[in-house]
Amino acid sequence: MARILAVDDEPAIRSLLERTLGKDGHDVRCAACADEALAAHPERYDLVLLDVMMPGMDGFELCRIVRERTDAPIVFLTAKAAEEDAVFGLGVGADDYIRKPFGAAELRAKVAAHLRREKRERHSSLEFGRARIDLTAMQVEVDGAPVRLTATEYRIVALLMQNPGRVYNAEEIYERVWNERAVNTDTVMVHIRNLREKIEVKPSPRT
Repeated sequence: MARILAVDDEPAIRSLLERTLGKDGHDVRCAACADEALAAHPERYDLVLLDVMMPGMDGFELCRIVRERTDAPIVFLTAKAAEEDAVFGLGVGADDYIRKPFGAAELRAKVAAHLRREKRERHSSLEFGRARIDLTAMQVEVDGAPVRLTATEYRIVALLMQNPGRVYNAEEIYERVWNERAVNTDTVMVHIRNLREKIEVKPSPRT
């Protein structure tokens, strides 16, 4: 069982999320807006589901705040038509997104996949160049200084450092990190760009 915070301004969506995920034994807390979500202390949850379009503070800004408080997976629920809007969400700290309208099976599968990845056992540490990754504590250091990564960014770093010298294309990274068939490599490229900005001294302009 996991604790899940679901934030959406539509009562029908909140009810659907609570019923569907509750059937898997999860403890689901719902919020109708950013203020309610922050009052619920998002750092206490194992996974956060965020609507994009909400009255007042939108999901993107809320995601930035939540990401500062927790490394738990953040998944956007978005009805926005443009692909770049969903990809933008990844740039502000989200790990994934689900397009509305979504089916119960897709929702449950996405949530289960993210929770499974968070529970994997990790052992020892790896060092490569200026970077060191503690696989047990899920911590990354560059030149001895800690670097704050999202859960997905951490998994990408772990994959690359466990296989130094190997070149992965975007599809391979997606399939290994997300543990599903690659459907949108833009997701990978956004995470890679964010990683390079955090880890490289002078990130090159290439993606």
